[in-house]
Amino acid sequence: MDEQNTENRIELLKGDKVLWMVILVISIFSIFPVYSASSNLEYIVNNGTTTGHVIKHMFFVVLGLVIMRVVGMIKYEYIGKLSSILLGLMIVLLVVTMFTGQTIDGASASRWLKIPGTPISFQPSSFAFLMLIIYLCRYLTKKITRERLPIENIMYIFGPILLVFVLVAKDNGSTALMILMVSVIVLIIGQLHWKYIAGFISSSVVAIVLFLIIALNTNLIGGNRVHTWMSRIETFTSSKAKTADVDDESVKAKNYQVMQATAAIVHGSVTGMGPGKSALKQMLPQSASDFIFAVIVEEYGLIGAAFLISLYLIMIIRIVMIASKMPAFFGSLLVLSLGVMIFIQLSVNIAVAVNLIPVTGQPLPLISYGGTSMLVTYLQLGIILNISSRIQIYDEEGMGKKQSVAEINDIA
Repeated sequence: MDEQNTENRIELLKGDKVLWMVILVISIFSIFPVYSASSNLEYIVNNGTTTGHVIKHMFFVVLGLVIMRVVGMIKYEYIGKLSSILLGLMIVLLVVTMFTGQTIDGASASRWLKIPGTPISFQPSSFAFLMLIIYLCRYLTKKITRERLPIENIMYIFGPILLVFVLVAKDNGSTALMILMVSVIVLIIGQLHWKYIAGFISSSVVAIVLFLIIALNTNLIGGNRVHTWMSRIETFTSSKAKTADVDDESVKAKNYQVMQATAAIVHGSVTGMGPGKSALKQMLPQSASDFIFAVIVEEYGLIGAAFLISLYLIMIIRIVMIASKMPAFFGSLLVLSLGVMIFIQLSVNIAVAVNLIPVTGQPLPLISYGGTSMLVTYLQLGIILNISSRIQIYDEEGMGKKQSVAEINDIA
């Protein structure tokens, strides 16, 4: 009886147990810095209460964990087969967002779409990004040994990438660039011929340069945020320049949030000020989301930051291990691709906090306050855990490392 209860209890954490433990630890830990940093929203931005924000964050954590477990009950092959339909739906929502999108908490870009009849808003770009990557993984797996015609690559690979990129880029340049970057990595891992990848990269660079020239010098592309992007890059380069111009008050004003983040990290030193004792969170814009890593370092020190980064590294290592053990090409490619998405978002957020790259507005996975990004991350991890739980099943069915082309195609 006890043995049966143990088996049922373990089954609640279906999939890679180490990855489950890491996710749970990070999820629980996230409550503390969000509770501390959200006081900024109450006392400085005058938006809600600290208790209200942390309850909302806890709700999304629980909801994310439930979604992650529910996804584990669905065959990941079905998710792949539905990806083209879901991607089409996300593209429609991106178009709707361009015309009816809203801003939240003083943001300057209309990235959010409100669900009619409810107070709930979400960012379609995050879901479109995920669906695009799943779609690419499945398409690259189908008939993997056949040389595709150039028109097929243009219509079914490059076309969807560029369409999503263009629709997202208008209001969210950093996410659009991440979409382009991750898509290229997926194409490389997915074994698309190098000549097509090189051609796509060259064409994309030319298109982006033309877009920037037109947007900066004409009014043909209305409502774009190119000037904001250029200002962020200029501010970043100014902060790195060792000249007298850095002392200019206008430069300091533009570089305010980076300066406060850097000060918070320095203030934390090795051991930190202690949970909830951040002195600079009230002066740090977006302290509960984009710059929450700076608050973590200030309160928990380099030791706490190193522990958190170690958890993320364990997560990435487990993802790579799952991909390497998965005999099905689609499953392996999908796990690696989702892992790349999480790793790049993680790296970008930390790099911004320590002033290695310009401000981008990317949240810290599983930590930052905000519903859409958090739920998408849980959805990604749910798919990865789903695939990890199938490794033993494939082994039992005799589908080992030497998998036939027919088996590969059938799985996708």
